[in-house]
Amino acid sequence: MFMKQYNAGIIGLGIMGRRMIANFARHPAFKVSSVWDPSSKSLKATQQEFQDLHYSETPEQLINGVKPDLLYIACPPEFHKQYALQAIDASTPLYLEKPLGVDVEQSESLVELLEQKDHINAVNFVQASSEAIEKVQELLNNDELGKVEGVDIILQYQQWPRTWQVEADWLRFKASGGYIREVLSHFIFVVERLFGEAKVNFSHPTYPDDSALCETHLQAKLVCGTIPINIFGSCGGHGPDRQEITIWGAKKSAKISDFYLLEISESEKWSTISKTQSDPRTETLQRQLDNIVNLLEGRPQPLANARTALSVQKIIERLLVT
Repeated sequence: MFMKQYNAGIIGLGIMGRRMIANFARHPAFKVSSVWDPSSKSLKATQQEFQDLHYSETPEQLINGVKPDLLYIACPPEFHKQYALQAIDASTPLYLEKPLGVDVEQSESLVELLEQKDHINAVNFVQASSEAIEKVQELLNNDELGKVEGVDIILQYQQWPRTWQVEADWLRFKASGGYIREVLSHFIFVVERLFGEAKVNFSHPTYPDDSALCETHLQAKLVCGTIPINIFGSCGGHGPDRQEITIWGAKKSAKISDFYLLEISESEKWSTISKTQSDPRTETLQRQLDNIVNLLEGRPQPLANARTALSVQKIIERLLVT
């Protein structure tokens, strides 16, 4: 299926960086050519999990010495632009984590440069390659849901960061972390992909007494044209985490839980229509990498680019304002 193998470089070896090392390794079109992270702790964790990787001594060595065919940037947001600029200077295609920067102004300047240079880029909103979202888009295009009466987004976490994220300590701070930036951004991407530009009607975030820490709760309403988008977020309390978006249609309704489980209802019950997946996260990431290949080879693909990510970030930052 794939005629060429691309060398991928990775900056940032936290949770996402290591996850993508594994996914690049699984994909027939990619090989990880070199990695870099300033943290000795992250380097040690990577070395324990993966053998035979090449470790660059500096990001400059990775970008300008190794010269990968694709640079994946998975470090904390405050450093995204710094390394992206180096990749632009080296004409290296970019695969970025969101947000693009720590604030909208920083992200806008990066987007402007990427567009000015016509630089190849994609942002890792994985739902761009989701089979569940693809199916919902098909249902909407075929008018099988009927008129969309509204959309509900619900996020509930026992703790934040989640247990598997605790090494990413920055996620608990207001400056660049929080589940609204980390998770709700994926749902805002989905909403704008399905229904067009979203505008904030109102937002009421709640923060803890320690002003350095991120949000605990959110009630908000967006509108896409005439479609109301209701958002409910909370952190704390026992029970399973909850991540879902429900699209209420006049004929049928669709609900996606945990990004992949698609259910349809036209009465009082929900029926699961998603295929069984042993590892849905990995399967979706592999589809995402298929689309990265399409991007590199100039074929049509549904990936989010930096301009799309900026639109999402503007909404997210507006939602966080008290």
